[in-house]
Amino acid sequence: MSSQKTNEVEIEEVIQPPMADEEFSGNKRVLHRWEGILLAVLCIGFTVFHLYVLNVYSLEPLLFRAIHVGWGGALGFILYAPFRRAAKKGVPWYDWGFVLASIACAVYIAIELDGLLFRAGAQFTTGDVAVGLIGTLLVLEFARRTSGLALPIIAGIFILYAFVGKWMPGVLEHKGFAPDRFFTYIYSEYGIFGVTTQVSSSYIILFVTFAAFLQVSKVGDYINDLCNALFGWARGGPAKAAVASGIMFGSISGSAVANVVASGMVTIPMMRKVGYDRPTAAAIEATSSTGGQITPPVLGAGAFLMAEITGIPYGQIALAAVIPALLFYIACWIHVDLHAIRLGLKGVARSELPPLKLMLTRLYLFSPLIVFIWALLEGYSPFRAGGLGIVAALFAGWLSRAFNDLTSADGVEDPRSASTVLAALLLRFAALAGAGALMALGFQYGVPALKSLGDFVVWGFIAVLVGVPAALFGLRRTLEALNLAARDTVQLVAVCACAGIIVGVIALTGIGGRFSELILGIAGASQIAAMLFAALVALVLGMGMPTTAAYAIAAAVIAPGLTKIGVPILVAHMFVFYFAVVSAITPPVALASFAAAGMAQADPWKTSWTALKMGLATFLVPFMFFYSPVLLMQGPWPGIVQAVISGAIGVWFLAGSTEGWFGGRLAMPLRVILFFGALNLLHPGGASDFIGLGIGVPIYLWQRLRNRHAAA
Repeated sequence: MSSQKTNEVEIEEVIQPPMADEEFSGNKRVLHRWEGILLAVLCIGFTVFHLYVLNVYSLEPLLFRAIHVGWGGALGFILYAPFRRAAKKGVPWYDWGFVLASIACAVYIAIELDGLLFRAGAQFTTGDVAVGLIGTLLVLEFARRTSGLALPIIAGIFILYAFVGKWMPGVLEHKGFAPDRFFTYIYSEYGIFGVTTQVSSSYIILFVTFAAFLQVSKVGDYINDLCNALFGWARGGPAKAAVASGIMFGSISGSAVANVVASGMVTIPMMRKVGYDRPTAAAIEATSSTGGQITPPVLGAGAFLMAEITGIPYGQIALAAVIPALLFYIACWIHVDLHAIRLGLKGVARSELPPLKLMLTRLYLFSPLIVFIWALLEGYSPFRAGGLGIVAALFAGWLSRAFNDLTSADGVEDPRSASTVLAALLLRFAALAGAGALMALGFQYGVPALKSLGDFVVWGFIAVLVGVPAALFGLRRTLEALNLAARDTVQLVAVCACAGIIVGVIALTGIGGRFSELILGIAGASQIAAMLFAALVALVLGMGMPTTAAYAIAAAVIAPGLTKIGVPILVAHMFVFYFAVVSAITPPVALASFAAAGMAQADPWKTSWTALKMGLATFLVPFMFFYSPVLLMQGPWPGIVQAVISGAIGVWFLAGSTEGWFGGRLAMPLRVILFFGALNLLHPGGASDFIGLGIGVPIYLWQRLRNRHAAA
């Protein structure tokens, strides 16, 4: 009887896997069982289809992206209700109509593919216009349901601008476009199926699948437990564990709100337990989780878009993000420590934390990330690196299950001897290492060599390559991960398709070039004013919408103007990317802060301002690498090392200034002076470093001396 219940629970986990909430998921509906099974089948098929096309059999890009958006839209209209109050059980008849319409648009492109490629941008038929109009409206509604109103409203403004351009003043004027030409242009590879959808249908789906397998392997839970075991006992320990978890878990998720939801349910109650007030606990979680989007190796989904737009290899972008991410988390850590000192906060008793010895025996769960990073550094394509990471995650999940079979549930001791357990684990680890090496060799040499021997051999090799790890991982867990990957991708499909509308309008009307002229005009008076203007626009664009969409728009509107004033292309795109990311904690609309505040039952406004204070270094770091690209690994190593050291000291001074504690309580005049010293250290350069140290070191010594006299 218990076995039957267990099987039922496992089936339900496949149909409805545990999933981190996206930025806007209040209207996610409850499905009938048959609808849940249908959705699970569609989700698993969606993920398998993409893995097959990306790794085995290529499709014509327009067809592949149309299927990607049409299939993703069908999933979205099943999963999301039009409004929160309409999120009742079951899919109503009109949403089944949306599902069929979304599929029909993709089917039309499949049928008319040759004609559409021949007519692209020059001619169109009545069917092209009708499908273009219906498909564009479906994408807007798809994005509204999954990502809120902000992005569709902006896209709608751009669509309106395409029609009324001839009546617009000054640089906004253009000749205007007829609806038939506009919708056939937008619903093509120049708009919705352009570069943004190219990224979501290739890079994003692959890495979200990688993250889903890690999640099913319980790597995220392990990271939270390991961070609590390492730092939970220290001064303000739960907050430090939250910062460390943001560093490591952010490498998996790449979504600020997903990070908040996944780790906040553990870290926020623990921070409250040791004395952090609600807004501060929520702000620490929001800030550290937001940093995950700028943390290599995965970063946010916008980084894949950056690689596609700029043509810079993704591995180089990930390497350039190392130092800024390091400075961000140094600042977070120091803020947390100073706050704990100021309020006298302690850590959690070791008896209440996960046992560190048990956590250290499971370090093999990091092997998928290590394989992924190694593959990128070795020059493998992101597709190949992601595929190897997924295979490594399958083996890590199997090894984790084997470990659980060999040890007791509480990790204390098994009736068998420790040497027996250790020997069994070593054998499994040797099998994992050997199989992983064979997989790597197979990926690198096997498939190209075997293709000449016939399709049968190739398919047999692929079946073994995928089937053996999946069998070891477990069929149920494999299906659960494939299902989860598609569900986690749905919102990003909508965001990228809707952002494609905006990018298409920018290209069609030429407004991007005019905006570049505006930035050039501002830069003529002051280059720093142009950078401040670009930062403000990126922040405003990011308020209320996911980072990927914010970056996509900023990359089309702002980045070209920055490159025209002489900013290197990597610096320009990293600049707008960082401000698109930190918009998640920037008032008045701060998605990550609001999500954390909801979990902590805190005031969202106070949480946002506290998070802004903690993340202040991130607002300054983009200006640092604008003045000196050494922070993006662009330059000689001595200069890079100097910039890292001075930057780390600078964020320490900055944290002391904003927290009001620097070797003791800091008076307001000294806080202002220390802030000025921090700015000098954050500006790379020998002279500014000496000025910053000349300001900060005497203040610190004075504070220590004064506290010693006060204590005496």
